[in-house]
Amino acid sequence: MNTVILKEKAQEMRRLIVESIAEAGSGHPGGSLSLVEIMSYLYFFEASLHESDPLWPERDRIILSKGHAAPVLYAALACRGYLPTEEVLTLRKLGSRLQGHPDMRKLPGVEMSTGSLGQGLSIAGGLALGLRLQKKPQRVFAILGDGELQEGQVWEAALTAAHFKLHNLTAIIDNNGLQIDGATNDVKSLHPIVEKWQAFGWQTVTVDGHSYHDLYRGFRSQRDERPLAIIARTTKGKGVAYMENVADWHGKAPSKEQSRQYLETTGGEDIVD
Repeated sequence: MNTVILKEKAQEMRRLIVESIAEAGSGHPGGSLSLVEIMSYLYFFEASLHESDPLWPERDRIILSKGHAAPVLYAALACRGYLPTEEVLTLRKLGSRLQGHPDMRKLPGVEMSTGSLGQGLSIAGGLALGLRLQKKPQRVFAILGDGELQEGQVWEAALTAAHFKLHNLTAIIDNNGLQIDGATNDVKSLHPIVEKWQAFGWQTVTVDGHSYHDLYRGFRSQRDERPLAIIARTTKGKGVAYMENVADWHGKAPSKEQSRQYLETTGGEDIVD
């Protein structure tokens, strides 16, 4: 694992997220920025993906269940070379392939159209079961928000995955503690989040979602027949100082001036370890 390259990709992704949302005038920066290290780790190290073919049949599947964080998905796909970098700036524009929620019919590399929260884990579980029945080795990764866990369908899917012993399924929880209405503990507490996943029959591991070494530890933890839930402790708005840990930046776009200031001041600075 080359953390220097991963940090460079993360920095590029952050710049694309901020600039594209500012250009669109709308979007979800907070929960996109909190996922940058996780997505760069998946797309540039952990997941088996083809260098140039996003529809390679032997690929691992990555499902962004929290589809409103589409800007981080588009940034990852652009950094992988699956779409032109400049196309990211068409986010939410009329006629663009890059709408506010990802659409698998429009953009190769998007495994599933998501955005109606709570459904992604069910889809990922179905994919994992299908791959196993076909005796294929590919893995499925589902990325969920912590506020999303308040949806009942998540827990139905969790029960199903444990029942079928889907050891090829990994759920990554973006546990930044904030959702659109405020702190998750105030809206509807998820505590104790680790014990809940364990009670539903999953293996669990808690990691620092902004540390590549910790992510490596989590993804490479000892596996048995159960699905794995990685509880990634993250910071909403990570990397943009005025957005960090501020719920108001869940779905508010920075101005173009704020975007310019960020792009001018970040350069190649290391944000994470």
